[in-house]
Amino acid sequence: MPDLDFFASWLVPALLLAVVGRWAAEIGLAFLNRRHILAHAGAVPEALAGVIDETTYRRSTEYALARNRLERFEATFDSAILLGLLLTGLLPRLYQPVATALGGSAAAVAAAIFVVVIGLSLLSLPLAWYEQFRLEHRFGFNTTTPRTWWLDRLKGSLLLAGLGYPILWLLVKLPDWMGPLWWLWAAAAVAAIQLLMVALAPTLILPLFNRFTPLPDGPLRSRLLALSDRTGFRSRTVLVMDGSRRSRHSNAFFTGFGRFRRIVLFDTLISQLEEPELEAVLAHEIGHYQLGHIPLRLLAAVATLLVSFAAVGWLASLPWFAEAFGFAEPGVGPVLLLLLVFGAVISFWSSPGWNLWSRRHEYQADRFAAEVVGGPSPLVRALRKLAQHNLSNLTPHPLYSGFHYSHPTLLERERALGRQAR
Repeated sequence: MPDLDFFASWLVPALLLAVVGRWAAEIGLAFLNRRHILAHAGAVPEALAGVIDETTYRRSTEYALARNRLERFEATFDSAILLGLLLTGLLPRLYQPVATALGGSAAAVAAAIFVVVIGLSLLSLPLAWYEQFRLEHRFGFNTTTPRTWWLDRLKGSLLLAGLGYPILWLLVKLPDWMGPLWWLWAAAAVAAIQLLMVALAPTLILPLFNRFTPLPDGPLRSRLLALSDRTGFRSRTVLVMDGSRRSRHSNAFFTGFGRFRRIVLFDTLISQLEEPELEAVLAHEIGHYQLGHIPLRLLAAVATLLVSFAAVGWLASLPWFAEAFGFAEPGVGPVLLLLLVFGAVISFWSSPGWNLWSRRHEYQADRFAAEVVGGPSPLVRALRKLAQHNLSNLTPHPLYSGFHYSHPTLLERERALGRQAR
């Protein structure tokens, strides 16, 4: 049996290979998608002929190709940073000085993790700026100002510091309090905090970024509240979010649970759809709730937390693991930092499974909506309009959509609703 030094010597090369493998997969999928888009760029898909005009379809193709170029650059940029961290040993050199301050206390270790993660996230700001003020602006979606954009990031950073740092401190401290099974308590604590955030987000967090106003009295409000009553959703109000302050993209969602739940419509959505179509969109969102998708997703999130913290607990108990990456001492701190920085490299390969599950839920919510509004037509019309207004990619490569799309494409949803109608 190979000794521990053998395993330790292969950890960094294995992670290097994983980073390169994910980059190669992302670039390969992007090129597959680009070729598929170009192959279908000549004419509107037959099923949508007469529904989406050629000008809109051509513009949606240009938008998809522009996003494709940005996506390839982002994948290369992110992978270059990860490779640089591994090859130079910079990660432990950034972490160690802060972590050893104050005698290596839990507060210092949590601060070290927080500082490194925030510092690395700052490197992506130029790309986020380009996406918002160049790409989105070019296609007419951007409505935000630089001041609002920077304020959003400042608020997000302060919120992360106020919530994220105490959680990190708790995770670093739990092994001292709870012993070898600390990871069970960690998973339970983080799950409880997430549930609390879901409950408090509608009233305490989301209003920090957007303005929410009750939908005014009128036919639309009466129609939507009647829908919530007959589907058993029992919402007392419908809120309108000023999404148009930042983008012309549109959406609808509900948030919270119990008496904290809220139905939320983007103001852009209200301006784009007619009343029966808005009713169908809301019925789809209610379908997720009534079909039990929300508790299923929460359970999946808790299971993921358990697996993740079990892995952290095991790796933190191996004295050679952290040392293989250049950290001076083993412990929870280095493993948490490695998970936060490199976790996406591993989770990328599980995305097709999660997306397949998510798309199944979307089909079920579509069927629910079609049943409660008297047929699929209002939902189909809404989906078509949303695809046009958002310049959705109507012809993604199937393999690409498997990795990147949590929702079925417009044509896939129409076919499923058509089968239901027949």
